[in-house]
Amino acid sequence: MAKGLSQMELVKEFFINNPLRDIQHPEVVDWVVAEWKKQTGEVFRDPDRAIRYLAQKGFLIKVAKGVYRYDPEHVHNRVLQDFTAAQKAQILERDGYRCVICGRGEQEGIELHIDHIKAKDFGGEATIENGQTLCAQHNFLKKNFKQTETGKKMFIRLYELAKGQKDETLQKFCAEILEVFERNDINGHIEWKK
Repeated sequence: MAKGLSQMELVKEFFINNPLRDIQHPEVVDWVVAEWKKQTGEVFRDPDRAIRYLAQKGFLIKVAKGVYRYDPEHVHNRVLQDFTAAQKAQILERDGYRCVICGRGEQEGIELHIDHIKAKDFGGEATIENGQTLCAQHNFLKKNFKQTETGKKMFIRLYELAKGQKDETLQKFCAEILEVFERNDINGHIEWKK
């Protein structure tokens, strides 16, 4: 292995050396962590982030949760849209500088993030309508755990977005999901106004 590789290049090297194989996440992490330690004597702090980034950018194919494949014939550079500083300011102002899920904000010492309602990975654009303010905790939960409370609030926001865009198909879909929450008395404390 060539000396002086970055952590990202090391992750790429692993996949390039294992093409056309569905690889479980732990196998990648174990190899890159051990290899980085051997090469530099240091700890590879966040190999998960590097793997996700490569999948988001189109270098890897995400086969299933925690399973990735490198196919040299299908590598492409995907443009992921990030919010501009002006868009972030607009979204923060619209949402009252508070997390749309828990209502906490910077006044309580909470770090706020601007989040894509429809994720970038799934073609979500960096538009004011597709943005929302989340506290760091709820942004993390949305990305990793998808708890029912977070999910219900997200469908309410998506329902409102669809209503504003007069997208009746998406509006109907969201309404059906929200009705399932209601029928099963899940997160009844979160009110949905039809």
